[in-house]
Amino acid sequence: MNIKNYIPFLKQNILFKDFSSEALLTLFYTHHYRISQYKKNTIIYFEGEKCFAFDIIIQGEILIQKIDEKGNILTVAQFAAGDNIGGNLLFSNYPFFPMSIIAKSDTLVLHIGKSLIVQLCQDNRNFLLEFLKCISDKTMILTNKIKSISMKSIKQSIIDFLNYEYYAQGNRKIELNMTKKELAERLGIQRTSLSRELNKMKKAGLVSYDSHSITIKDFSIIKNIND
Repeated sequence: MNIKNYIPFLKQNILFKDFSSEALLTLFYTHHYRISQYKKNTIIYFEGEKCFAFDIIIQGEILIQKIDEKGNILTVAQFAAGDNIGGNLLFSNYPFFPMSIIAKSDTLVLHIGKSLIVQLCQDNRNFLLEFLKCISDKTMILTNKIKSISMKSIKQSIIDFLNYEYYAQGNRKIELNMTKKELAERLGIQRTSLSRELNKMKKAGLVSYDSHSITIKDFSIIKNIND
């Protein structure tokens, strides 16, 4: 696949906003890159696999997942078109993926080699700054996820999720854009544990729920963002 077809897409990304189309074409044609297609549920990178590229998602969605020895799945993060991965590993002394990277849907990924990233950082200060922000943001995502699953109860994890979605959706009835299994993976718990805790919260009058939504019944679980 020719990078020329995706230059307009790259120009919309904050990393490349200061580059002209001609400059990007020249850089890509003189450095290593590839564009790969991945079918839904394909493993893009295995845990422990070496990172050789900075990846930008052109189409589709990917999941960052950790699978323990019992087969339990923790979804650490989900990224969509325009997002990137690998920047925090590419220049590391230990550039190996700590978790598996999986295509949630049919996905198209641009893999940019290290030499091109170095050239882009040298050629453009804005790219360098935004690239460093990307590295910092990915580190914070991982840190916050580890912190949340190590310190929170299942109930508190559910409440924190409801708080976020309440302010995002502006409604007591939280529409779920994922299955209960996917929600459990996102919270780092087993599907049965999620169902058990939701049932307890329902009996306590805190929520009601069905297969597509969770409705907040007791508004005391929602935090005042102005506090």
